[in-house]
Amino acid sequence: MERYRFKKIDAFVESSSTGNPAGCVYLPDQNALSVEGMQQIAHELAGFVSEVVYVYPDEGHTALRYFSAEREVPFCGHCTVAVMYDLIKNDVVLARDPVIRIHVQGHDVLVRNEIAGTDSVFINAPLPQFITTSLTRDDVAAALKIPPGEITENRRIMLVSAGLKTLIISLTSLDTLISLRPDQKNLRDFCLANNIEIIIVFTDNVSSDNNSYRTRVFAPIYGYLEDPATGTGNAALGYYLLNAGTWDGSMLRIEQGRNRDNPNIIRLVSDASKVQRSVFFGGTARVRIEGEYLLY
Repeated sequence: MERYRFKKIDAFVESSSTGNPAGCVYLPDQNALSVEGMQQIAHELAGFVSEVVYVYPDEGHTALRYFSAEREVPFCGHCTVAVMYDLIKNDVVLARDPVIRIHVQGHDVLVRNEIAGTDSVFINAPLPQFITTSLTRDDVAAALKIPPGEITENRRIMLVSAGLKTLIISLTSLDTLISLRPDQKNLRDFCLANNIEIIIVFTDNVSSDNNSYRTRVFAPIYGYLEDPATGTGNAALGYYLLNAGTWDGSMLRIEQGRNRDNPNIIRLVSDASKVQRSVFFGGTARVRIEGEYLLY
């Protein structure tokens, strides 16, 4: 039996919203737990958290790896928000740094520390890849089990990667978005057949005038149907909006989830680069459980 420092931290909480739970395992070094052990813990936590993040020191920086119940995940936004918010809140040295560099799969990721001002951390999403897709409104409507007319005609269906290959679909109304009930197995087959990692549906019909868009995110290839609040999917949406010229990069508040009146909130902001603008996603987090994970 091995013991590992463990926290359950909910990311993207807002008022009384529930956020997205992350399992956070803090390791003394990268060799303290095997890949098989990481996958085992994530499998054991299936249904309790959607992903587990493993945190360890790496050449003077913090390194992260992510696992769902079924596989390793290249990048997980809500886990990054959760664990970095917790580390900054509990480390007086980190708390003084406005920008922190972390390592994810051999790449540097920037974290903006805005806890003092907005009680949030912001994560630099990977630069986008716009991937060609031949999927039609009819194809997507069949996968989501909705009439094709519920998919907006004047906004393109696009596949954008900002860490995960994300299919982006605009819907005509908030009612349509909230009422979606896709079948997990059918949607998983659709994603695997079309090289899609997650699906984000969005509309500019919102519950609160403080917010700009409502989204829902589906991730069936990772062993669960819906992600209640996600950084990577909404970051891909940010790049989609920048590409379409419909967002100037100033702060966006995005509602996410099925709860009409109490959604989770993800914030997006883009830098002012004239070459390749980056999208940062952010939010706050709350520790719900703290202790040790016992791995047998």
